[in-house]
Amino acid sequence: MTPDVHLLIVDDDERIRSLLQKFLSRNGFLCTTARDGAHARRLLAGLEFDLIVLDVMMPGEDGLSLTRDLRATLATPILILTARGETDNRIDGLEAGADDYLAKPFEPKELLLRINAILRRVPQVRVTPTAQALTLGPSRYDIERNELWRGSEAVRLTATEAALMRLFAARPGEAITRERLVAALGRDGEAATERAVDVQITRLRRKIEADPKQPRFLQTVRGAGYMLAPD
Repeated sequence: MTPDVHLLIVDDDERIRSLLQKFLSRNGFLCTTARDGAHARRLLAGLEFDLIVLDVMMPGEDGLSLTRDLRATLATPILILTARGETDNRIDGLEAGADDYLAKPFEPKELLLRINAILRRVPQVRVTPTAQALTLGPSRYDIERNELWRGSEAVRLTATEAALMRLFAARPGEAITRERLVAALGRDGEAATERAVDVQITRLRRKIEADPKQPRFLQTVRGAGYMLAPD
């Protein structure tokens, strides 16, 4: 990992902040810490980060609320830490806009692996484009730049959404299985991962479709997975 990758660690527990900062710094990251949501907002207003490690259970503004709000203007990958390991709570984090989740207590090495997986996600997916852009109704996806546009306005994509778009744009009109999407996004093999992909698809549809409940461009192919069907 190159030392210019800048992480923001947000946790109200000073001991955890210090331990994570030391561990991740030893593994080549530049780390900045924040003690709560308000502190994180001040740092985000003046600095750019490559990834945010964010605790869910914090006094004041909790991690899920902060994630939802940041997602309105920020595409920086977010990995949430939660003491609540149940599937529904993890899915809540993904629906809020997080790219991945890790339940406490966890092994630091697993956190490192997940961070690296998120950071690799977009460049890992290779595209051999047959066109420069795909038209999706009023939206346009620039294949080379991995950018989604609605008219002259850029649509912010998270790291996971951008990775999904690269996958689908490489094979327009072809169904891609959920298992293949799980593998391509670098998630582990636990039972919740296919559901997590479904959540990411739902989020991406909100940015593409006029009616996400009746998708025209990002379609579900029964028994086969998901397919991008551009104009």
